[in-house]
Amino acid sequence: MERMSDQLARWTRATVYPDMWADPDDDPRNSEDPTPDGELATLQDFLANYRMTLRMKCEGLDAEQLARRSVPPSTMSLLGLVRHLAEVERDWRNWISDGDPLPKLYGERDADFDGAVAEQAVVDAAYVDLEREQAATDAALAEHPDLSERAGKDAVSVRELMVHRVEEYARHCGHADLLRERIDGRVGQ
Repeated sequence: MERMSDQLARWTRATVYPDMWADPDDDPRNSEDPTPDGELATLQDFLANYRMTLRMKCEGLDAEQLARRSVPPSTMSLLGLVRHLAEVERDWRNWISDGDPLPKLYGERDADFDGAVAEQAVVDAAYVDLEREQAATDAALAEHPDLSERAGKDAVSVRELMVHRVEEYARHCGHADLLRERIDGRVGQ
């Protein structure tokens, strides 16, 4: 295992701005489209961009690199983050449901991180889980377009849930920055 003092060579694919992940013309998050109108559309746009950012931070890595706990003593890994976000997408859906809660995907506390092992089948399953859970939560929230509405048994504010989703992805994209830099030295926004 590398010690924290071991220095990786920092690098980026960007040629225009050396501290960016990708050149502006190559960044799929950049668009010529006008910014969204309205609070809901803005929240959805930020969420989509953070989701894309997480996937970008994982691109080009093999199963071992994705599962590597690169910032000890943390047990976080990029694969663990993917699994964790699949788990919380499911949990958020439980917040706005009137029915019985859906079971955990990976088991009890920290199983999403602890089970993130360096096997391609685990990586593939994590991405399938994430896409499925994101789509299901998006569909459930589409039934509640009024941000001031309260939903579920606990009358959770749709606005609070949407803001929390953006915050959760943004926070974990910051973790992904550090994890990725420690894996192969790649830096950027």
